[in-house]
Amino acid sequence: MANIVFQGPAALTLDGKGRIAMPSRHREVLSAMNVSQLTITKHPEGSLMIFPRPAWEAFRDKVAALPMSASGWKRIFLGNAMDVEIDASSRVLIAPELRAAAGLTRDVMLLGMGSHFELWDAARYAEHEAKVMASDMPDALKDFSF
Repeated sequence: MANIVFQGPAALTLDGKGRIAMPSRHREVLSAMNVSQLTITKHPEGSLMIFPRPAWEAFRDKVAALPMSASGWKRIFLGNAMDVEIDASSRVLIAPELRAAAGLTRDVMLLGMGSHFELWDAARYAEHEAKVMASDMPDALKDFSF
């Protein structure tokens, strides 16, 4: 699992039932991992995080180990987590509660983020990216060599 990396954007459309079709490049990696179950939960910046089950278990264990002072965040991540199966047509159902929380209606962006994905409303993501690009570079990146 440590060598598996999901990367790149995919512009997708939610169908009438709230499903997205997993792009083939990601389906192939998930299939090679023998993963058909994903876990979806809220992201602090207004999107959703989609984890292959093994990556979710590692994330879940880290969150569960947080101290009581982080109970609100534990509730956000764990209390909103929903397990889903990739169906025979390679679609993933996004629950209505999670779609509403992330403002997902039709046009969405799926971003490969290494061990997991982020799912954004396309317009909200464009605004978020523009805001990030216009902001000062964080100290952690100032000495980073490109």
